[in-house]
Amino acid sequence: MTISMSSADFLHDRCPQREHAVDHDESDDQVLTDDERCRLEVLLSFLEPDADPVRAHDHYHDEAVLEFPQSGERFEGVVNFRTWREQYPADVEFRLRRITGSGELWVRELSVSYDGGPSMLGIAVVEFDGPKVRRERIYVTEPWEAPEWRAQWRATRPSDP
Repeated sequence: MTISMSSADFLHDRCPQREHAVDHDESDDQVLTDDERCRLEVLLSFLEPDADPVRAHDHYHDEAVLEFPQSGERFEGVVNFRTWREQYPADVEFRLRRITGSGELWVRELSVSYDGGPSMLGIAVVEFDGPKVRRERIYVTEPWEAPEWRAQWRATRPSDP
């Protein structure tokens, strides 16, 4: 599994002068609490290129739930989804787009490619209970061309890559 930037690069790119800053507009002055910083570090740790897939699961509660609503799958207990992730048959490449959230609810936006195929867009909705993940819901979809009929209302600047 690989990603296009490390967690340190992600934090530095978002706000190089303010170690505690959240991804924000220039006018936003919000800072992370210690609890939010811990959760952000957990979210970023899942995307480290050399992450140990077994150790990464230490960030989940033992009874955590992992869901893929698009396929209807639900995995209860970290031991169940850790086992199939260890045996995952594809090479997965991630590119982190954005992490937003506060308190117990965080969203990780990314692009994902399987076995060098085309990139798809994905989000993970991650719920925390204290410093560990209690529930994660992952959605993946293919990008599509914008319909021409909406062009007159569309901004000239495209959405974030």
